[in-house]
Amino acid sequence: MTRTLRLATTVIALLILSACRSAGDSPPSDAHRQQPADAFFANLQTLCGKAFAGRIVVDEPPTPGNPYAGKALIMHVRQCERDRVAIPFHVGDDHSRSLLLTRTASGLTLAHDRRNRDGSPDKLTLYGGATIDRGSATRQVFPVDARSKALFQRNERNDSVTNVWTLEIEPGQMAAYERSRPGRRFRIEFDLTRPVPPPPAPWGW
Repeated sequence: MTRTLRLATTVIALLILSACRSAGDSPPSDAHRQQPADAFFANLQTLCGKAFAGRIVVDEPPTPGNPYAGKALIMHVRQCERDRVAIPFHVGDDHSRSLLLTRTASGLTLAHDRRNRDGSPDKLTLYGGATIDRGSATRQVFPVDARSKALFQRNERNDSVTNVWTLEIEPGQMAAYERSRPGRRFRIEFDLTRPVPPPPAPWGW
């Protein structure tokens, strides 16, 4: 085999190897990673710094004691980072609730940060779940995770071990928070067409 032929053969082999690596061996880029979850996350980040009023549209069966009756319900997209958005949810002068939405390599996670008035963590805090499917740019679903189930059971909240949380956003129109389980459904919708003044910082922030 001539020197020229050997060189040509080597070049062809290297090109084939490079093509195989490009097609099958390279790690997925950000552009190919959970695109619906990324689009949902981006839609939410466009609201950063803004607050919106909401109303209960479904409460079946009615929440015992109805702690929301007659109180302003405000979501505030208060803190936006590259892979996390913090959304305090204010019920009148109760500033104990915040939603923490985090982007991961496989999708999104949702955690409920609950604080006492003095800023200390509530006994029921950081419960939630992770997405188990791709969802869409406007809707993501979070079934309760194993850690949250154990937390609920320790605190005798066995009715919550089948919780599923849903977040929705219709850009420029509506955002929604929903909690459901067999025999129970609770949903709040927020009007994105009319921002309201931001509320005070949630407890412990």
